[in-house]
Amino acid sequence: MSDATAPAPAPGAPPRADCVADSAGGITFDLVAVEAAQPVLVLRPRGGSGGPADEARLPLTPAGGGHLRAVLPSTMELAEGRWDVYLDGRAVEPGIRDLRALVDRVPDEEGGVAARVPYPTADGRLAVRSWFRAPHAEAGDILTGEGACTVEGTLYGARLGAGAVAEARLGGTVRAVPADGEKGAFSFTLAYDVLAGPPVAAEQLWELWLRPAADAEPVRISRVLDDVWDRKNLFVYPTHQGEGYRAAPCYTADNDLCVRLAP
Repeated sequence: MSDATAPAPAPGAPPRADCVADSAGGITFDLVAVEAAQPVLVLRPRGGSGGPADEARLPLTPAGGGHLRAVLPSTMELAEGRWDVYLDGRAVEPGIRDLRALVDRVPDEEGGVAARVPYPTADGRLAVRSWFRAPHAEAGDILTGEGACTVEGTLYGARLGAGAVAEARLGGTVRAVPADGEKGAFSFTLAYDVLAGPPVAAEQLWELWLRPAADAEPVRISRVLDDVWDRKNLFVYPTHQGEGYRAAPCYTADNDLCVRLAP
């Protein structure tokens, strides 16, 4: 983020905010000083009720250089989802986003994971993608081979125990394969043939979960500990051509890991 004094916005121009994200989950918003009836930056969840109880309100204070500053502290609860940023009811535009602290982030393995990434929406507004997972299975390397994929990752807030498995889920259907690892790490190999019968007649999106032990609740496998807010179209893996189907690992728009099968 530049230290230079920013020029004043043109009259009637939408407010614009620069952002700095920290590794603990906090975000600092810097806006060129603009007149506001209420000096408060408001975050509203997309699809929320729109009421005051469904908002995060961040006071704006002078920050020098003709800027106003608001801080979303890591200690403030922010439900998982996408939050749009407003000032006086006007959508805020994204400026410079400093996300370097989010790259290769390594949180405490004993707790859950809270992750927040400021990002530009498709229509040019500023939003924050928020995740909260406790426990959390963070996907790491994904290795593709002949007829199978191997997933490696780190488990936060839980430990692998006896009977640990990875589960592929499609509606009420569950396919399980053994999972192993130590010191918070996990890995498993999933053969696509396990998912491909009966014959694949339409596209299928199998969700991948990790059950840390036979008596434990399953944990969704995702990748949220970096600066990528939507991995769906950015991370593309080699496709395997099987008997009557094609298969490949993929991410959803929420950064959850899946295997896609198609006829």
